[in-house]
Amino acid sequence: MKLFGTDGVRGVANTEPMTVETALKLGRAAADVFKNADRRHRIVIGKDTRLSGYMLENALVAGICSMGVDVLLIGPLPTPGTAYITRSLRADAGIMLSASHNPYEDNGIKFFSRDGHKLADSCENRMEELIASGELDAIRPTALDVGKAYRIDDAQGRYVEFVKNSFPRGMTLDGMKVVLDCANGAAYRVAPRILFELGAEAIVLNADPDGTNINRNCGSLHPEVVSEAVRLHGADAGISLDGDADRVILSDEGGRVVDGDQIMGVCAADMKAAGALRGDVLVATVMSNCGLERAMGRAGITVVRTKVGDRYVSEEMIRRSASLGGEQSGHIIFSDFTTTGDGMITALQVLRIMRARRKRLSELAACVEKYPQVLLNVPVRAKRPLDGLPLVSRRIREAREALGGDGRILVRYSGTERIARVMIEGRNRKAIEAMARRVAEAIRREIGPGARRPRGRSKRGAGKE
Repeated sequence: MKLFGTDGVRGVANTEPMTVETALKLGRAAADVFKNADRRHRIVIGKDTRLSGYMLENALVAGICSMGVDVLLIGPLPTPGTAYITRSLRADAGIMLSASHNPYEDNGIKFFSRDGHKLADSCENRMEELIASGELDAIRPTALDVGKAYRIDDAQGRYVEFVKNSFPRGMTLDGMKVVLDCANGAAYRVAPRILFELGAEAIVLNADPDGTNINRNCGSLHPEVVSEAVRLHGADAGISLDGDADRVILSDEGGRVVDGDQIMGVCAADMKAAGALRGDVLVATVMSNCGLERAMGRAGITVVRTKVGDRYVSEEMIRRSASLGGEQSGHIIFSDFTTTGDGMITALQVLRIMRARRKRLSELAACVEKYPQVLLNVPVRAKRPLDGLPLVSRRIREAREALGGDGRILVRYSGTERIARVMIEGRNRKAIEAMARRVAEAIRREIGPGARRPRGRSKRGAGKE
């Protein structure tokens, strides 16, 4: 069974692969993989506010301790907080229990290396091999060799200070009114505290988790909640975090949404002006709007694109020694401060620029003129190579020719679902909507659930594809 997806292991809690049995096996495999010397080893475990976190946390602890490795429990803390505490405590690895922006029924297990980076594919593959082979079954430390679990009481305070250190020491947020949506998630305690200690007047929403309300009609998937509150309270800006607070969507003073592309544009331009944008490079994914690329081109900044997923952004940033990268979804990495996306660090960088330049967020965000974008999701029977589908290939080619150099088309499969995603950007919304529908219809005709299967193959064989 394939366990790892594009961002760790994820699924509906208490069904495979998110069962206590699999969590225990993952804990044992992780303990074995991260052992690298003849000494006591330690693994940090953090989580968000989902009800199932208690169940899965205990299973991971049991698995890790059964391999003779100690566990450091830090409780509810943002994903970037878990990565930071792993580094701060010199632990051998970190584990975060969270399904990010998904509803509370889901949960996930993400792993970090000792330096706070997401794991490489090779490491994840090794863990899967250990579980599938039963190689660990005979490893049973006894007596004093079993692991212990410790609770780290000052983890939240450590993380708050870490985030505040990304903000200039001689600057405060005194006089700024900010709306903050914690998504009833992992940042419900630390995010309000960060803003308060920096002097902002914070209007805090959705900071009362009950185990089931994480991301429910709030957070980064529902920025309209903060937008309305910004207008109501006359705030300077709004911050919408997701369930594990590794991404953020902002709202300007008029309640207009400022997404990850615009945030990256604002920060990249500011960093270049300060000589802090190494190589004058911004790393983004294939989903970032072409309006960002054009805006950066005018500023003398090169945009390098990766596959969708923050781990791919992070890997490319490391290869290029880049200081800024991220995704349209608001998952943005400032490598001078941290190893992974951090919603509060991102928000503070934008608030810093607003204060330093004495400009409203709407003025700053105007640097990126976004092209209209259409995204269609098409269920598919199988993920066959797109260049082997004649009709789909022809429709994509026709759309690309029609767009010329003033837009782009991207067709790709989802990494976690049997879905093909059709994304087209261009200046004329009606035109790109028509193009997207034509490509989507071609996909449905050739590989949709009701499409006729290729001749010469049995129904049984096709169903296994």
